Order: sequence, then structure tokens, then C-alpha cells
Amino acid sequence: MDRITLLLDNLKALGGRKLTALGLIFALVVGLVSVGAYYLSRPTLEVLYAGLDREDVSRIGAALKSAGIAFDVNPEGNTVSVPYGQTGQARMMLAERGLPQSANAGYELFDKVGALGLTSFMQEVTRVRALEGELARTIQLIRGVKAARVHIVMQDEGAFRRARLPPSASVIIRTEGPDDSSAAQAIRHLVASSLPGMTIDQVTVLNTDGAILSSNDGEATDAVPVKTLTLEKNIAKDIQDNIRRTLTPYLRLPNFQVSVRARVNTDRKQTNETIFDRESRVERSVRTVKENAQSQNSAGAQNTSVERNIPQPPQASADSKQSTDESKKSEELTNYELSSKTVTTVSGGYNIEHLSVAVLVNRAAFAETGKEPAKPEAIDRQIREIEQLVFSAAGLKKERGDALKVTAVDFTFNEHEISPVESPGLLAILGSHFGTILNSLTAIGIAALVVIFGLAPARRTLLAEPFETRLEPPPLVGVEPPFALDDEAGGAALGPPVRRLAELEENARDAARRRLEELIELDETHAAAVMKQWMKPKEAA
Repeated sequence: MDRITLLLDNLKALGGRKLTALGLIFALVVGLVSVGAYYLSRPTLEVLYAGLDREDVSRIGAALKSAGIAFDVNPEGNTVSVPYGQTGQARMMLAERGLPQSANAGYELFDKVGALGLTSFMQEVTRVRALEGELARTIQLIRGVKAARVHIVMQDEGAFRRARLPPSASVIIRTEGPDDSSAAQAIRHLVASSLPGMTIDQVTVLNTDGAILSSNDGEATDAVPVKTLTLEKNIAKDIQDNIRRTLTPYLRLPNFQVSVRARVNTDRKQTNETIFDRESRVERSVRTVKENAQSQNSAGAQNTSVERNIPQPPQASADSKQSTDESKKSEELTNYELSSKTVTTVSGGYNIEHLSVAVLVNRAAFAETGKEPAKPEAIDRQIREIEQLVFSAAGLKKERGDALKVTAVDFTFNEHEISPVESPGLLAILGSHFGTILNSLTAIGIAALVVIFGLAPARRTLLAEPFETRLEPPPLVGVEPPFALDDEAGGAALGPPVRRLAELEENARDAARRRLEELIELDETHAAAVMKQWMKPKEAA
């Protein structure tokens, strides 16, 4: 606090004029240095257009080359840069030629359509093109999708058709990585929800290789192998990550390698099952049938002989037979109602049929630091522990026939791959920052020149004291006074003329001294030259 107080007192002692001069000089120095640093540190190139297609980049490059404007294209090939300050000129020139010609034009197409002479067919075509462009722009916002094109077929209302054809769409995308099926389902939902009357089954998504990523399951049979292969890769990657997270604390990451192969069954299954419950039965109807039958039979007959051929008077028959039959029948039928349950199971997921896991472990990882290599018994024991860890982390099942193999081998490392990258040397660092260093030195030089040749004289002029106007005669350089006025009494005895002459001489000396001090403060070199001229007459005498 004492130092701060002392500093404030010193600043107050300078006065308002000096403080104002210092403030103006400080503001001027900061402004000049800032302006110089801005103009020296600004980039040599600035972005003209970004996110362009290859066709637009080639057309823009040809137009800029024909106009004599230098340009540069980034390594990805989607950004064009021009020298700083020529962006406006380049954009105006490209706008005159209708560049860039983006194929994903959206609703801005209506800005170019005139109201006169436009038929309903042209209006419908323009509307479809605008919808396609807007959907393509939205799809490109999905992470991983670099380019997209959308083709829409609107519903056709024919004059002689009873059924209306639903709208359909097809989308082709180009992604950054090889796994381009992750966003296919999201794209189908996006397109289907953007058009009235369209369903997800009417949207097909393809990649630039011609493979169907997502479509109607009943029609797109070619998409099944792609889905199965993608699913197997995702499952294998998930299991590999689980095994690595489990083994990394036990073994360092460079000391083991994991490989997983998964075989997946994606067949759709439907099971219908009807179950009858015997315990829960109810009588539905009872039918009872009863029958009674009774019959009698009688018959008489004579023995066959010769006498039967002689006529004889009729006689009563003494030989006869009689029989009586009686039958009864009773039938009862009861119908029961049994409770039943029907179960329908539809499986549309996937089933892991087989997993194969192989783990390679570096044998040197089992040895302790600074000690001899581990013995085979210790290695086998640790390998069994690793097998148990991998078996649990991968979720393997013995009844499914999953295979696991863990082997300890000696790894052969490539020294160039695992060696750390050497830091660049001093010359390399200076070379990479040569432009920045040169700009900084230039800014410092400009600031120094401004301070030396501009601000120092201005400071001396502002802080100089004003000259006092006096009526004294000019100083007598190199002239000795004719009388010695050291003795006050003697000077008083000389009389008024002599005393007046002594006062004039003293005033002249004071004025000369003040002017000398001012001259020394303004220019020391000039003051030294004047003093040398004053000293020459004395040396000559």
C-alpha cells in the first residue's frame, strides 16, 4: 500500500499536462501496435465456400483460374480458400456464373420460379424437387453421413383407378466409415414422417456400393445377408470390448490380443400352440336313448315217410315248436365343454448359435519386473485364470458349443510402431513458426520506430516548459565583465550606473543558464556543441 500511495503521489506531482501527454502517448502506442499486429498476423488465405461437392469444387476451381484468382483446396476436397481480401470479388464473380450449383437445393427453388406461364405440372415438379432437397439436407446432418440424395414418387390419383397408389421414396447415402447401416432405420422414419400417406415400408435406403441397407422385409431379400453380417460384427465388437476391459487391469493392453467370431441366426420363427385343460370341464348336453323289443314264433312239422303219400284223413298235428324273443337297449351320450388356451409366439430377433474366442498373451507379461522369466507351471496357472475371466466376460456357454483358446506366446513388437515419437528439434520448431516469428519481429520493429522517431520528440515537446519572455539583452558569450563586483561594498561605491550594469550582467548570466538547461533537455548533442564554442575563447586566452 505504501508503494501504491507513493506511485499515486508521484503521478499527481507530474501535473495534469504531463499525465494527459503520457495517456495520449500510451493510447497511441497501443493503437499502432494493435493495428500492426492485426495486419501482420491475419491469415494469408480465408475460406470462400465450405461443405461443397466434388463437382462444385471442380467448377469453382475452373472459374477462379480463368479469372486469375489464386485459390487452394483442403485435403478433404470440400473447402475452397482464396487470398485474404479477395473473398467478396470471388463470390460476386461466382454468383454471376451461378456457382456453386448445389444439387441439394431446397425451397429456394421457388425463388426462381415466375408466376406467369407456370403450369400445374411444373409447380408439382418444383414442389417435389424442393422436398427432396430439404430431406437430403436434413439427412446430411446425421453424424457419419457425408452426402445423400432422395427420390420421391408422390401418390398418383389416376382418373380410371379405384385404388390410390401410396407414395414411395428411395434414399442413397455416402458415409464416412464402412458401417453405414446404423442410420438407415432412422432415415426411413424421417422420410416416412415427412410425407403424408407414406409408411416406413415404402422407403428404401441404399449405399453408394449398391447394397440395400434397409427396406421392406417382405421384398428386400438381398438386405438379409447385409443385416446378418452387420449384426455379427456388432456382437463380436461388443464381446471384444468386454474382454479388453476385463483383461486390461490384469495385463497391460499391448500384452494381449483378442479375436472374436460370432455366428448368428436371424430366421423369423412363429409357433402356434393350443392347450386343453382337463380339469376345467362343463357338461354341455346329455342324450339318452332306450329301446325294448319282444317277439314270439311257433311252428309244427311231420316226419317224412311213405305213409305221407297215402291219402289219409286230416289229423291234428302233434309235432310243433314255439319261441319267444325279448331285447332291451339303453344308450346315453354326454357332451362336455373343455377350456382351451392358444399361444402364438413370433420371434423376430436373433439367436447366437456359436461363439469362437481366441486370446494371445505375451509370455513376457507374466514375468515380474527385474526378475527371471516365469516358470511353465506359473504360466499355466495364470492362463487358466485368464480363461475363466474371458469365459465369464464373453458369456460363453458349453452347451452351445462355444470355443475358447488362450495361448501364451512371445510377441514380436515393431520398434517403429511402439517407440515414442521424437520431439521436433529447435530448427524444426523455428522453421514451422518462421512466419509467425517474422511477423512478430516486424511488429516490434514498427513499434520501436514509432517510439524512437515519433513519440520521443512528441514527448519532449509536450513536457517542455514554456519560454519566459524577458526584456533582458541577449547574453554576452565569451565576454568578461569589466568590473569585479564580488565585493558588495565596492559595488555600492561605484554608483548607480555601475550597479545597473552589474545587475544587467547577472540577469544575462541567469538567462543564459536557463537557456542552456532548456537546450540540454531538448537536445544534448546541440548543447555540447554550444559549450565547446563557449570554451574556445578561454582556451585561446
